[in-house]
Amino acid sequence: MIECHKDTAVVILSYNGTKWHKLFLPEIVAQSSSGYEVILVDNASTDETLKYVNSNFPSVKTLSIQINRGFANGYYEALKQIKAKYYILLSADFEVTDGWFPPLHAAMEQDENLAACQPKIRYWKEKENFEYAGAGGGFMDAYGYMFCRGRIFFDLEKDNGQYNDNIEVFWASGGCLVIRADLYHKVGGLDSDFYAHMEEIDLCWRLKNAGYRIGYVGNSTVYHVGGHVISYGSPQKIYYNFRNNLILLVKNEKGAKLVWLFPLRLLLDGAAGIRHLLKGEIKQSFTIIKAHFHFYGQMGKWLRRRRENKVFITTRNETGIYKRSIVFDYFFKKQKKFTDIGWKVTRL
Repeated sequence: MIECHKDTAVVILSYNGTKWHKLFLPEIVAQSSSGYEVILVDNASTDETLKYVNSNFPSVKTLSIQINRGFANGYYEALKQIKAKYYILLSADFEVTDGWFPPLHAAMEQDENLAACQPKIRYWKEKENFEYAGAGGGFMDAYGYMFCRGRIFFDLEKDNGQYNDNIEVFWASGGCLVIRADLYHKVGGLDSDFYAHMEEIDLCWRLKNAGYRIGYVGNSTVYHVGGHVISYGSPQKIYYNFRNNLILLVKNEKGAKLVWLFPLRLLLDGAAGIRHLLKGEIKQSFTIIKAHFHFYGQMGKWLRRRRENKVFITTRNETGIYKRSIVFDYFFKKQKKFTDIGWKVTRL
């Protein structure tokens, strides 16, 4: 068990991440004097991650996972061994900026009902743009599709300061997720069955169903490389996109809504598959079919998870759920930016 002397543990999950640690770890460690400790979790790397970190950053504590069973499982195993008031789940391919930590910590200290939050996430390769995984805070539409301020589907906005506010969102990015440790463990932590992708949305939804708030802190900025483990647009990414989204709904959505939502989602996901087919993307189209078959093949497991989650449900906090269809607004109304849809957000 690692017991932190400061109230916050920045926990970096790493798989063959030496090149990222050479780039980004010096600044993360340099800013730890602002109030956090750094813990690196090696997820069964085959490179010299642990040797490099232990040799060059003696203040960084390390843990080792012997078998890599994905992003969610790496954190699931590691966080059981770390004692702190707050965890910051920080992916290895993130660059922090000067003063990134204090605004996040202040937001958590000021609102006991704030279970988790994220900073502004911009794209490391094009630093003026928001980044795919989290951007300016995460939302969900009425049909279970996820999107962000600053990124709707594949359109990334340029950051002109339009999202510098602090607001309540539906989900916060798992790439840089600040979360109360006690609540993380209380609701069961990250579900390792997700393997990778959307596991943080599942966690945030459980917290929202328990009545807590999820936040976005716009005066803290980090940069994300992205796509180096599972590349954006790849069949693997598409598979987890579709399969895990369905798991999310079964585990967390209201039963009465699932009765009509699932048949509709089957049609909508089918339309997405046809769209790939018409574009000549045969592998992507069949990946969607594969995701559905694998999901339905394990329905018993997902229903058990749903029953387990019911114990946490109190007053569902639905702030951050867009009451219309983001798919329709984006593809048919051509509303490519969050500001185009004219939705008023809730301030923290």
